[in-house]
Amino acid sequence: MDQLWAFAALALVLSVTPGPDDALVLSSCLRGGPRLAAATALGVAAGSLLWGAAAAVGLAAVVSRSPGVYGCLRIAGAAYLVVLGGAILRAQASGRRPSGDRGEVPHRRSGGAGAAFAAGLASDVLNPKIGVFYLAVLPQFIPAGEPVLGYTMLLCSVDVAVAMVWFAALTGLAQAAVGWCRRPAVVLWSQRLMGAALIGVGTSVALPL
Repeated sequence: MDQLWAFAALALVLSVTPGPDDALVLSSCLRGGPRLAAATALGVAAGSLLWGAAAAVGLAAVVSRSPGVYGCLRIAGAAYLVVLGGAILRAQASGRRPSGDRGEVPHRRSGGAGAAFAAGLASDVLNPKIGVFYLAVLPQFIPAGEPVLGYTMLLCSVDVAVAMVWFAALTGLAQAAVGWCRRPAVVLWSQRLMGAALIGVGTSVALPL
């Protein structure tokens, strides 16, 4: 039980550390509200669980030890994040001018919950560093005598649960400040920052561990 709490604390620290998943969830929240943010978060969770299952059955070890497979996944994931970031920046550059008496940003058509889920899922599935992280870290928190497969999935579930709570908090904060967040200047610069952050993270993902 001590190992489980220790891992939960580690998962919390990692969750609150800014990363591409946070940028995706916040961007979805600004574009489509809590519904799109939740769909993105569920996609991220599904991707993490897939890597957790892969680590549990040893597939992640195969990926990490195969330079070709690992490299292809890493580059694909990096390219995907860069494309996402570029799409956000292009959308802002070609966006309509704010309208309305209060200067609010008009709602744009989003890709829907399915597209948001797919974006979150692809962001994690195409990042082999998640699998390598699980392989390197999870064994340290598995008590002696516990079944490796079952406990690995338990730890992954804890990681996902902590992340989902954090995403819910982020979404709640964004909604609490929804009036301020929808000011034209705030939307413009927040989306620019998120787009640039995704491009930066994508570039870093392309670099070797």
